[in-house]
Amino acid sequence: MRSQQDWEHGRVPSGLAAAQDDIAWAEHLVIFFPLWLGGMTALLKGFLEQVARPGFAFKGESSNPFRHKALAGRSARVVVTMGMPALVYRYWFRAHSVKALERNILGFVGIAPVHETLIGSIGQMDEAGAARWLGKLRELGRRAD
Repeated sequence: MRSQQDWEHGRVPSGLAAAQDDIAWAEHLVIFFPLWLGGMTALLKGFLEQVARPGFAFKGESSNPFRHKALAGRSARVVVTMGMPALVYRYWFRAHSVKALERNILGFVGIAPVHETLIGSIGQMDEAGAARWLGKLRELGRRAD
């Protein structure tokens, strides 16, 4: 997108209309991404900009175009992988990019609660560690938590 006008009135790319349908249907969303230069990847950010448009993700009236959070009633889990230890990201960097995603995008359109899972030091993770994380993620998926 190149302008506010495009975001507010432009067409959703045809390949992403199905993603909007899936999001509209879902009760729980799971977003996986690698921490990249301190934040979500540009591809994920672009995807969210395209699908979370006015008229779909929020609706309003002339006096307040953001009044109705159209994706309310859905919960989400954000899973972030990273090269640094997750505790460093959480406590030193205060998980700033995940908090921004939760507040400025997901919360803005009504998705709550949003839970996070931070998986750190993936470059040093062995098969046993990866298997433990996969087990944890499967259990979270079973609970939709």
